[in-house]
Amino acid sequence: MTAPSTFGLSSEARNLHWLLTNLVEEVPGIQSVAVVSSDGLLLLSSDHARNAEAREARTGKPTGPRGSSADLATIVSGIGSLTIGAAKLMQFGGVKHTMVAMDEGSLFVMSISDGSLLGVHGSADCDMSVVAYHMALFVGRAGHVLTPELRSELRKSLESASAGSA
Repeated sequence: MTAPSTFGLSSEARNLHWLLTNLVEEVPGIQSVAVVSSDGLLLLSSDHARNAEAREARTGKPTGPRGSSADLATIVSGIGSLTIGAAKLMQFGGVKHTMVAMDEGSLFVMSISDGSLLGVHGSADCDMSVVAYHMALFVGRAGHVLTPELRSELRKSLESASAGSA
C-alpha cells in the first residue's frame, strides 16, 4: 500500500487497505489501483513501485503509469469527470463504469456510491470481465464504509506517509 503501515488506522481503514491489497494480489493482470475522492484526491492506492520491477523484468515493457500513484489518481479523476459530464449532457443518468482498451493495457474506472472512483490499470492480457467483476465486489464492500470521516483519515494517512518519505 502507499502508506507504509496500517498501524494506528481505524478498523474501517484497515479493511479498505486489505480489500485493495486483495484485489491487486488475487486478480491476474491488475498492475495498479487507485481510489480517488469525488474532489480528485488520492485516498488509497496499490504500491505500483513494489511490483513494477518484477513485471518489467518479466514482460520487458515498462508498467505504467510512469510516475506515481498520484498519476493514476489524476487519470482516474479526469476520466471520471469527463464521463460524468458526458452523461449529464446526454441525460443518460449516472455513470457506473468506464473502460478504456489500449494496445498495451486497459484502464477501468468504476463509481463508488459516495462519488469516489475506483481506478484499475490492467495489463493487455487481463480478462476484462474478471477485473470488472472484482472491481464491483470491491465497490460493493467499500462503498458503504467510505464516509467523510474515513476519507479524511485516509487522506491524512497518505499525507503523513508522504511527509515521512520526504
